[in-house]
Amino acid sequence: MDHLRELRNRLIKAILGLVAGAIIGWIFFGPIWDFIKQPYTRIPQEHCLGGKCDLVVHGIFDGFFVHLKVALIAGALISSPIWLYQIWAFVAPGLYKRERRWTYTFLCAAVPLFLLGGALAYLTMDKGLKIFIGLAPGDTTVLVGVQDYLGYAQAMLFIFGLTFELPLFVVMLNLVGVLTHQRIRKSRRLLIFGVFVFAAVATPSQDPFTMLALALPTIVLFEFAEVIAFFHDRHKERAPVMDDDLSDDEASPLDLEAIDAELEKGELEKGDRTR
Repeated sequence: MDHLRELRNRLIKAILGLVAGAIIGWIFFGPIWDFIKQPYTRIPQEHCLGGKCDLVVHGIFDGFFVHLKVALIAGALISSPIWLYQIWAFVAPGLYKRERRWTYTFLCAAVPLFLLGGALAYLTMDKGLKIFIGLAPGDTTVLVGVQDYLGYAQAMLFIFGLTFELPLFVVMLNLVGVLTHQRIRKSRRLLIFGVFVFAAVATPSQDPFTMLALALPTIVLFEFAEVIAFFHDRHKERAPVMDDDLSDDEASPLDLEAIDAELEKGELEKGDRTR
């Protein structure tokens, strides 16, 4: 029940942050909408009605839902520090004191990585649109609905942003001792294959350019994560064991080689006294 109450409190705080960000997005709808629709305006003009690429509103209530979706997209981006922190804060109580020190490091790295992924998605959205809209026959006119375009843009932004968080979670698992560099190194080929499969399935357009735009930077980030894990594990092997840094319920590590050496020394001394 304590875990459920903690989850409820974290969800409420994350939702309140999202609502606050959505209110800001609703207020500044005009400039945000102009920014979001820019990738669509960069597609070839020959398939657009009258040589001008405009999005189409199909229903009476589409105007309201466009405002709502744009506000939610902007709110999720604005409030990303809040809900990312709530995710980590829900996990942190299960960690030891020395492991909770990485909370602020996680937050400081998670927000830029999420925004970096969203920025890359924004820069590559028009490429996928050009590929598929360009496949339309030359004697046809492409009419793209506002709802369809917003769904595509929303999926691109959040898939790229969240995918860029995966290498950070690998680093955090290594820092808390769950995942070693040795295991990461052995799983490198499987990891690279999995990234390409995930990129092919997760991207909304599923075109080769968008898949590579998601997969290649993610693999580079995983390589950085492996390097960080390598230096962390090597530093941990060389560093002396400090029992004072452990909490009351955390067992101190045993140096089995030192224990064996002491036992062997004791047996030799016992043999000398017997002789």
